[in-house]
Amino acid sequence: MRKRRVQGTDIIISEVGFGVWSVATTWWGVRDEALARNLLAAAYDLGITFFDTADIYGAGRGETLLAEVFAGRRDRVVIATKFGYDFDGQRGPRSGQRELPQNWSPAFVRRAVEASLQRLGTDYIDIYQLHNPRMEAITDASLWHELSRLQTEGKIRAIGVALGPDIGWRDEGLAALRLDGLALLQIIYNAIEREPAEDLLPAAAAAGRSCIVRVPHASGILDGSYDPERHFDRSDHRSHRPREWMRAGLAVRDNLPLGGGGRTMGQAAMLFSLAPTGVASVLPNITTFDNLKEFAAAGDLAPLEPEELAHLRQVWQDHRDNLRQPFSDSSSKPTPVVR
Repeated sequence: MRKRRVQGTDIIISEVGFGVWSVATTWWGVRDEALARNLLAAAYDLGITFFDTADIYGAGRGETLLAEVFAGRRDRVVIATKFGYDFDGQRGPRSGQRELPQNWSPAFVRRAVEASLQRLGTDYIDIYQLHNPRMEAITDASLWHELSRLQTEGKIRAIGVALGPDIGWRDEGLAALRLDGLALLQIIYNAIEREPAEDLLPAAAAAGRSCIVRVPHASGILDGSYDPERHFDRSDHRSHRPREWMRAGLAVRDNLPLGGGGRTMGQAAMLFSLAPTGVASVLPNITTFDNLKEFAAAGDLAPLEPEELAHLRQVWQDHRDNLRQPFSDSSSKPTPVVR
């Protein structure tokens, strides 16, 4: 498994990471506690050393899972977690959705980091990320001052911003990249969903910041797990994707050369997401031992060739209008799924 450095830090992470939300929540159907622990342990055995979670995943379960699995070997893994949602707050409507309120006050952030440290069974967090922040959080000087204090105290090593979950958030991402205290940006980027990442990725590279990419398989379109005959019930997060968008994605997938060179389609999709300068790691959704083995092996494969990347861009451009999300930019978008 190749590893990459988070720019501007001494943190080194595996090219393939493990997004703990797939085993700590029910959105992808992993409800077996033993399976969740065994997948995390097996991922480490396959060379994955980077684990990304959030305090809200399973109301803290994502963090306690990592504490259970990596007890006694904390120094061998890199843990990223997220904060910003108020567990005890009342859900309220936001553009037709119901989302927990966010709290970015210094006092709340300090309580959140202490609670995460306790659940993780550690005295430091490698990467502490704002979770789906709006512009008011990114421009809140008191929040960033408190995060800087937490760094000075050794409670966190690096600060990140996890954008989303919907495609968009260009303005927030660009604003975050102008902050001195930021180490990395977590974004969605894959062969189908390329906006606004194609603005954010070069901006991050120019600013000397790393990116973590999630959803490399476009909710199952690019790893073959999406069945167009069954659009999933509401227990699966893919039910939030519009059917028309998923169908447009399948049309693009059928024209993508993702199966060549001895790679599986899922592996090639991950290599696409790893290709841009500055991407430090990619987070596939891991729910079975079969896809764990397949996805972890992508960290040993040769990168996509420039000709392949050029072809992928042309295919995407040919279908671009059908793949546009209902939201173009920034702060008025709903947040249907917390991830």
